[in-house]
Amino acid sequence: MASHIKKMTEGRPASLIFSFAMPLMIGNVFQQLYTVVDTMVVGKALGVSALAALGAADWMNWMMLGIIQGFTQGFGILMAQEFGAGRYNDLRKAIGNSTVLSLLSSIVLLGIGQLFAHPVLNLLQTPAAILPDTLLYLRIMYLGIPVVMTYNLLASILRSLGDGKTPLHAMIVAAITNIVLDLIFVLVFGLGIGGAAAATLIAQLISSLFCLYHIRKIDILSMQSSDFRLLSKLSLRLLILGFPMAFQNAIISVGGMIVQFVVNGFGVIFIAGFTATNKLYGILEVAATSYGYAMVTYTGQNLGAARTDRIRKGVRSAILIALLTSLLIAFLMLFFGKVILSWFISGTPDEFEQTLSIAYHYLAIMSICLPILYTLHITRSTIQGMGNTILPMASGIAEFVMRALTAIFLPVLVGETGIFYAEIMAWIGATVILVISYFAVIKKTEKMFSSSISP
Repeated sequence: MASHIKKMTEGRPASLIFSFAMPLMIGNVFQQLYTVVDTMVVGKALGVSALAALGAADWMNWMMLGIIQGFTQGFGILMAQEFGAGRYNDLRKAIGNSTVLSLLSSIVLLGIGQLFAHPVLNLLQTPAAILPDTLLYLRIMYLGIPVVMTYNLLASILRSLGDGKTPLHAMIVAAITNIVLDLIFVLVFGLGIGGAAAATLIAQLISSLFCLYHIRKIDILSMQSSDFRLLSKLSLRLLILGFPMAFQNAIISVGGMIVQFVVNGFGVIFIAGFTATNKLYGILEVAATSYGYAMVTYTGQNLGAARTDRIRKGVRSAILIALLTSLLIAFLMLFFGKVILSWFISGTPDEFEQTLSIAYHYLAIMSICLPILYTLHITRSTIQGMGNTILPMASGIAEFVMRALTAIFLPVLVGETGIFYAEIMAWIGATVILVISYFAVIKKTEKMFSSSISP
């Protein structure tokens, strides 16, 4: 298993980044596959209302997932830096402290989720016809927060060591499990939307156990009980890295909830069409997310090894690869989007056509603007890999402001379709900040290392 560990401080940046991202990309495709299967099973078997109920839960569910991923990705930055520097004892302590902090965080988040799920859905004016199913789905998903936290932490540990293959294998196992359980729970046992949620959590549990099994086989991660003792300075350092990323994702989610609030006022058909495209968002973004993970690890390891020259080269290579990928995905979605979207939609012929028209309009707009999103992920992840999570948090605030203002005011000016541009404006606002921030941070980092080695 140790052979999957990869040092990214030597070799061609482009090939390292791409080869590291590819397993993650395939793994993310499998992760999105079971999200898509959830949507397909719910939309086809349970109808447009159930699909709308699933969509009404999206941003609240994503908020919790985003907070979890923010913490664990932040913790992974320090792990990658320690691994790149060859400080394996410090690496084990970082992992031990991250584990304890993750456990405590998951308990707090579980309580908050259960307490506020119903009031927030009411605040968002979720239609009464879909409220019970939406609430049930969220309650089940929130019960599984410790499981989701465990998987994301274990995957973050593996990625920080340059291992993108084990998370891929875990996702394949999870996707197969989820698809099988979806069909059994929803179609055979008739458990409805709650069955879809339960299937997802069981799949996450199995992927967590898979990752844990392989981590225990890595020699340099032979953990001692003392590694799990919380150290104040180390814990503070981890939280300084993780909290801004968690907050960034949370504030982005609040903007998404404002969008959902506006969409909820347009009726069940519009919600269903909007949801169908949102379920493809993960497919649109899957390569960007993978390149982002690659850049956090690549940048963190090279920073730990004091190779700032390689960071610049890596960013140039990653931007080029990401832009080419985004154009390919946009092409595929523009030409085959209607066919894919039709897999999620059911109802009367009139309902089907209305829902599909809404969904494809939204999908086309997002596809055309994908290069902006991919640039966002590369620059944000590079800055995070250099240990700066404050500027990416600022970009998250910019996303929130742009998304919220566009969602509130543009539909008033141009009608319902104005809501489709909320996401695009959010990407633009964040990318402007991140591109400027990247050049400032890399110059500061190079100057810091230059002064430290000067006689």
